[in-house]
Amino acid sequence: MVTYLLLALAIAAEVTATVSMKLSEGFTKLWPSVVVVAGYLVAFAALASVLKRGMPVGVAYAIWAAVGVAAVALIGVLFLGEPVNPTIVAGVALVIGGVVLIEVGSA
Repeated sequence: MVTYLLLALAIAAEVTATVSMKLSEGFTKLWPSVVVVAGYLVAFAALASVLKRGMPVGVAYAIWAAVGVAAVALIGVLFLGEPVNPTIVAGVALVIGGVVLIEVGSA
């Protein structure tokens, strides 16, 4: 259970950092830039803790990356006014489907 909570923390920190990168406008804004650095530090520390607890690296990285991609895409559409189309939706669905296959294959 703790392993999955740490993975959720890693994902939340990575998503926060990535969205803040957009808000930093090329690192010209101080506080969003600080959030980028802090977010990635927390994300990698939490992901390292997940791996130390025994989760296979392929599964941990697949979940971390896929949920991050889906969450950032959703935030981009909902809050940053970024476009969405069927191709983007299909791409996110394929990423999530790939993670499910990796998880099933590793069990």
